[in-house]
Amino acid sequence: MYAYSIVCILHTLQKNALKPKTPKSPPHFSPAQLLRFFLQCLPRRALFKLPALQGLTFYERLFTPLVTLWYFLFQWLNHDHTLEAVLTDAQAGGADRIHPKLSRHLRSCSTGPYSDARTRLPEEFLAQALRLQGNKITEQSPTTLWKGMLVALLDGSTVRLRSCGDIPQGFPPHGNQHQKKTYWCLMRVVVTFCCRSGAALDCALGSTHISEQTLACELLLRALDFCLFVGDRNFGVFRIVQTARQAHKHVLLRMTDVRAVKLLGRALSAGDFQVNWKPTRHDKLQPGCSLDPVVGRLILVRLERPGFRQQWLCLVTTLTDSVAYPPQELVKLYGHRWHIELNLRYVKTQMGAGQLEVHSAAMARKQWLACLLAYNLVRAAMLCAGLQQGIGPLTLSFSGCRRRLEVWLRQFGSTFADVLVSWERALAQIGKCRLPKRPQPRPTEPRAKRHVRESFPPLVGSRAKARKQLQKYAMKS
Repeated sequence: MYAYSIVCILHTLQKNALKPKTPKSPPHFSPAQLLRFFLQCLPRRALFKLPALQGLTFYERLFTPLVTLWYFLFQWLNHDHTLEAVLTDAQAGGADRIHPKLSRHLRSCSTGPYSDARTRLPEEFLAQALRLQGNKITEQSPTTLWKGMLVALLDGSTVRLRSCGDIPQGFPPHGNQHQKKTYWCLMRVVVTFCCRSGAALDCALGSTHISEQTLACELLLRALDFCLFVGDRNFGVFRIVQTARQAHKHVLLRMTDVRAVKLLGRALSAGDFQVNWKPTRHDKLQPGCSLDPVVGRLILVRLERPGFRQQWLCLVTTLTDSVAYPPQELVKLYGHRWHIELNLRYVKTQMGAGQLEVHSAAMARKQWLACLLAYNLVRAAMLCAGLQQGIGPLTLSFSGCRRRLEVWLRQFGSTFADVLVSWERALAQIGKCRLPKRPQPRPTEPRAKRHVRESFPPLVGSRAKARKQLQKYAMKS
């Protein structure tokens, strides 16, 4: 049913989707300006001033907080994510620009010092660095705003973890259709992405026992004042709108047909209606927020496609001015919500964060935040290439841009000679990574894969229990 709804919405809105305005002549941005913009994504002085590092004492070590942060990102940008790859790069002088004494004094071949440095680095420091990075990307490029507001796409997903250490306590294993606990643990994540640039703005983490609406309320309460949050039917509930009013934010959310009928008070009909949303006894409420009715608009659009059933697109928004925000533009803007599905896919598949190989719950949260930081570096490079050539950054291939950025970062870390020349060459190569324009949409593929016969049976239960069972049979033989 979800796939059917997406097909109908995309078919109806794709022709009228809000497209970035391509200027007649490319904007005049010099490579030096774009390089300065890229380097400001993680400014050193601003990182040291983050509240998470204030009051903490770090005695002189080779892996300082800034070096540790860089190698967190290096693990996700490099094709080899292991600690051994970090140690090899550090001994080769990959981070000498950050810490001049690192390669000369790093004589041990053990990965323990870097592993301990990752443990010492506060988790909140990575979270604050992500918010700082997202703000820097949106502040320095006016193309990321829509009518003076930052459009933040809101959605959630899950990340798979192994049952190691304290992970089952922090992120309990999920159940299956037989009401039995499985081996794999799941971490729930709710992320906000910039609609125009695709950069990650903020993230909230929790176990599967915490709903996506609860995590979304955390993001709403600490977001910028000029944000417009766009979400699907999972977030079209009174609690989200109630929290947005408390935080002085605006939302554009899709609602289910049943909830829209109750809000409208009669049968659905196409149009733009002023509504007062009152909570019912079934609605979950956000603690500390007012219970007064929320004033907003309910936009109803009939989606039609030949050969498919008709369905309603029910949008609720707190933008009450119908002249400044016409319903047609809001419907077109909601058509961009699908980009967050692509962004999450890039993070989980292209960056390799669909399954985290960690041994503690704290490290799982740090690794996910570090992956979003590394993902933003790729998005910032795509934005720089788009600004130079006058095209939208979302028209570029994420995987192709990432490969070319990795090559430039490797050269940038080794030497500063001719850095502007190499940066200009990298931007030209990134700008050529255009997504193909297909005259016809791709056919729908089944969500299944061909089974490959394995010579070993699947492991059921814990590995320790299986090991004891194997020893038991070995003693009998």
